[in-house]
Amino acid sequence: MIVFDSVRIAYPGQRDAAVEDVSLGCARGIITAIVGPNGSGKSTLVRALLRRVPLARGAITVDRTPVAELAPRALARRVAFVTQREETAFSRTVRDYIALARFPHGDAGGATAQRAIASAVESAAVGALLDRTIDTLSGGEWQRVRIARALAQQGDALVLDEPTSFLDVAHEMQVFELLAQIAGSGVAVLLVSHQLNLVARFAAHIVLLHHGRVAVAGTPSDIMRGDVLERVYEWPLVVSRDPAVGAPALVPLRRQ
Repeated sequence: MIVFDSVRIAYPGQRDAAVEDVSLGCARGIITAIVGPNGSGKSTLVRALLRRVPLARGAITVDRTPVAELAPRALARRVAFVTQREETAFSRTVRDYIALARFPHGDAGGATAQRAIASAVESAAVGALLDRTIDTLSGGEWQRVRIARALAQQGDALVLDEPTSFLDVAHEMQVFELLAQIAGSGVAVLLVSHQLNLVARFAAHIVLLHHGRVAVAGTPSDIMRGDVLERVYEWPLVVSRDPAVGAPALVPLRRQ
């Protein structure tokens, strides 16, 4: 669905590339996670997919079509984004905010749009919030509303950059459970996250970045290894097993 092929991204004035020779794929029906320390290039890849930063080399494709050849509306019809930050200039109701998702399709008032919005509202469990204004929402409510808007686009892929930032444990779990349901419906879910233990529970494929390069990629068991994570994160740790589901779990140690 989404493929990064030997991507290199360099910011002006920086000696080293932000991303160097990164290749990865995001398939339909699973959660693919990009993880790594701060500054490893995770969000840069999302910005490149959004065409907010140019590629110095390589290509990004959506269903084999280069992103560079897609008009903004065409890209929005295929891929929905939940970015790390979003500033809203004006307050509006949740209902109106979610309806913005139909702008790329040009059918905000039509029956197809109303069905898409209703389905997104139900999936994200935000029906009780529709008449509230977005500036009255809690962090968890706001994230679910943003995901609802992305779902209402009815794209084949959903890309999220740190969707659980600033959320408590319950809201983190709600978001990850929702993403698992979305992936299970056949959507390609590409997730950037620092939450390694949650990623290990829910993602089928993980790409670990280090200094802008792929350190290792594979299943949670491939990534969640003490020798690999200690080298990348430069901190003592052990990897155990989550007693609830058996997934590998990272336990950071105190440095003596």
